[in-house]
Amino acid sequence: MSVVRLEHLTKTFSGGTTAVDDLSLTIGDGEFLVLVGPSGCGKSTVLRMIAGLEDASGGDVFIDDQRVTDWAPKARDIAMVFQNYALYPHMTVQQNMGFALKLRHTDKAEAQEKVRETADLLGLSAYLERKPKALSGGQRQRVAMGRAMVRQPRVFLLDEPLSNLDAKLRVSMRAELARLHQRYRITTVYVTHDQVEAMTLGDRIAVIDKGRLQQVGTPEELYRAPANRFVAGFMGSPSMNFATVELGGDADRVTMTLGGQEFGLSDVVRRRPDLARYLGSRVVIGLRPAAFSVAESPGVAALTIVPLGVESLGDEKHVLFRAPLADVSVAREGTDDMPVTVDETSGAQLWTAKVTQRADLAIGRPVSLTVDLSEAYFFDPVSGEAVVEVPVAAPVAAAA
Repeated sequence: MSVVRLEHLTKTFSGGTTAVDDLSLTIGDGEFLVLVGPSGCGKSTVLRMIAGLEDASGGDVFIDDQRVTDWAPKARDIAMVFQNYALYPHMTVQQNMGFALKLRHTDKAEAQEKVRETADLLGLSAYLERKPKALSGGQRQRVAMGRAMVRQPRVFLLDEPLSNLDAKLRVSMRAELARLHQRYRITTVYVTHDQVEAMTLGDRIAVIDKGRLQQVGTPEELYRAPANRFVAGFMGSPSMNFATVELGGDADRVTMTLGGQEFGLSDVVRRRPDLARYLGSRVVIGLRPAAFSVAESPGVAALTIVPLGVESLGDEKHVLFRAPLADVSVAREGTDDMPVTVDETSGAQLWTAKVTQRADLAIGRPVSLTVDLSEAYFFDPVSGEAVVEVPVAAPVAAAA
């Protein structure tokens, strides 16, 4: 087990594209850290620089306080599992798993014993004499993992290893990865664009966008206290809904108008003192889909929306509707110029509400949704930085 430290890591390609921009990060001894972000954000480039497969344009990589920036990949004692498995097609499972030990001139009997132990752990004992073409996708992925595990490296690097598997197999393989890490506690860096994988696997998650590190924290920290609008929108499924609103009233009674309806924000300034400077001006509000519910009684402040889509998921329903504006009446949502199908651009103008399965909903039929504004998030409209909530109570100091 080892500590990996990245200091001001930068990668600029020959065409002038900066894939990683001044990234500093420490992965603790035995930690499972997930690098997550949209496609092309630079997360795989970070992984390849840790492995030594990509030269850094600036900054340094340290493993256990040893500067390894200029070391060859084989000298770093790192095992990497790729998205495409990278198995040798002419070798059996046993030969694939034992290949790295053969290169190290490990005693043959010892190597065979390590391969057998790892195969037992991964459920591959019955397939040791098969070649990769005779295996399923999940079995090939386990062989790739086993080949890395038998080496007992200082660090595991996994580059979207589950993306080629079907949905059900991905779930079981996530559980397998978590179990293996719990047993061996080898420092692991895992790259994915799937925030569900990140939330379920990572001890901590590092969110990257356009080559820059946005936030690092536990899954709970990133979900409950996002540092900025990007993190808030990326972590959580369905993603957070955003609108720019103007805050009215005073510190004792803050109000906002959304979709033609005025809402009161109780004690919001007390919980977020920095929000006081936005009174009388605009701020971005963020609402997770679970903050909505179908209004069951008249007279309560609610959004009247027209569903564009209703997705029934068995135990709940997701309602898609056009984002309500601060200064436009929702009555317009029933007009014929509403889009029925959406592309990536118009999709950003859609909101999602998560409601109970028993809710009576239909596409095109107006419905009123109440909003739990105690669950609202606020972001600066220019910088995107979060207006943070103050702690309820100061933490208690640990006893000496």
